[in-house]
Amino acid sequence: MSGPGGFVRVDGVPLHVVVEGSGPPVVLCAGLALAWFDWDPVAALLAARGRTVVRFDRPGHGLSAPAPAPPTAAGEARRIAGLLDALGLGGAPVTVAGHSVAAFHAEAFARLYAERTAALVLVDPSVEERPRTALPIGLRTGAARLLGRAVSAAGLPAALGPAVRRAAVRASRTGGADPAARDLVRRCYRTGRVWRGALLENARYRDQAAELLALRARHPLAAPVTVLAADDGSGGRAARRWLERQEELAGRLGARFETAAPAGHLVMLDRPDQVARAVGDAAEGGRPPQEPGPGPGP
Repeated sequence: MSGPGGFVRVDGVPLHVVVEGSGPPVVLCAGLALAWFDWDPVAALLAARGRTVVRFDRPGHGLSAPAPAPPTAAGEARRIAGLLDALGLGGAPVTVAGHSVAAFHAEAFARLYAERTAALVLVDPSVEERPRTALPIGLRTGAARLLGRAVSAAGLPAALGPAVRRAAVRASRTGGADPAARDLVRRCYRTGRVWRGALLENARYRDQAAELLALRARHPLAAPVTVLAADDGSGGRAARRWLERQEELAGRLGARFETAAPAGHLVMLDRPDQVARAVGDAAEGGRPPQEPGPGPGP
């Protein structure tokens, strides 16, 4: 399976990775069911700014191999570290940016690999103040696997995958349609592998949030942090509450708080210039976090 960039084996799993530019390294981690090309506008701006930009697809996402096991926050942090080692970028501290659920992974990396982290940027991150799960973890995981196999067997990814992807992107933006190349969307989203990977990751979402809570209690942040929240400009109650929760998260992390407006959840597509500026400036102008101590949650 070929594609832009190449493949690197980390913990036995072939990961699709794209590396561009030169200079201090930046790792961009995409959210649930997204792919490397969703960072295209941001990556181009950062590379032009003198950064080595690393984008990769988690197992079961984009062009990477299927997920061998359900994800954990610490496991994804180790995956980022292993990828950097495999690319020969293990020496210099990196700025790591995570969007949505990948913010869990980026923050876990910054906590578990403090000496390797230059800065942390959370782009409209997932927030779970008190993560709870109603069903046992094994039941949820098994159901996700069964559903993924059923969806694939029914041929739904081939029939509906690209259309579902494009509809989801439109609904998550204020700035228009899905800008991704149609051939790349078809290659990724017509496969049952991506659907199964997204279902499996979603089934473990709250578990990863709870895991991050525990990491916060044991591993303080040592790098400057930025929380960049999306503001769609609607002024509605839900939008205002989301911004409040994002600002509360920034307060708990001792982070710099910034809003991107107008922008939907896919901030990197609606406001790539602002995301690139936040990521590029993070290590240069950020302040070390002053965490007030363990709080109620992310």
